[in-house]
Amino acid sequence: MTPEHASELTAKVCALAPVIPVLVVEDAAHAADLARALVKGGLPALEVTLRTPSALDVIREMARVEGGVVGAGTLLTPKDVEAAKEAGAAFGVCPGATDRILDACEANDLPLLPAAATTSEVLRLYERGYTVQKFFPAEVNGGVPALKAIGAPIPQVKFCPTGGVSLQNAPDYLALPNTLCVGGSWVAPGAMVASGDWDGITRLAAEAARLTR
Repeated sequence: MTPEHASELTAKVCALAPVIPVLVVEDAAHAADLARALVKGGLPALEVTLRTPSALDVIREMARVEGGVVGAGTLLTPKDVEAAKEAGAAFGVCPGATDRILDACEANDLPLLPAAATTSEVLRLYERGYTVQKFFPAEVNGGVPALKAIGAPIPQVKFCPTGGVSLQNAPDYLALPNTLCVGGSWVAPGAMVASGDWDGITRLAAEAARLTR
């Protein structure tokens, strides 16, 4: 897969809803219900971070949920890429970008949303062909003003800002012309997942899905 094709596909994922839930799921038994709750609320693109031992099983379960588009986040090594692809991930997300990760995603036909935090990192990915990127960690790297400033000289690159994004500040990011969507964990709080409050999560998802771009 070429970087250009990968960005075409990740742009389609970002277009599905204004928010991509960033999920840390401890128990795979919760996976299908969580995915259904988020999809029902209007958030079909789901990023399952590889931060728990059950993450790959979570991806497998969520990939079976109708209407969901499940990706693997926190890809750190080529092995992560291969495992995510095998588990059924439709896209990948990385907290940065290294040649090894980029090579692995391209070789395994896994559309990647690579992360950048500086203009030099954005340009390096753009040179390779990635026109859709993750701005991470967004808030500690200057937030909305920083992303707006990056967009002035590099309007060709569009972003999914993630990291410190909330219901309160998401509209400010979404108002930028270089923001396609945002990533956030607030739509699936750990306590609500643990207690199985799927109706509550659906309400949070619906609130997020109503954000305008």
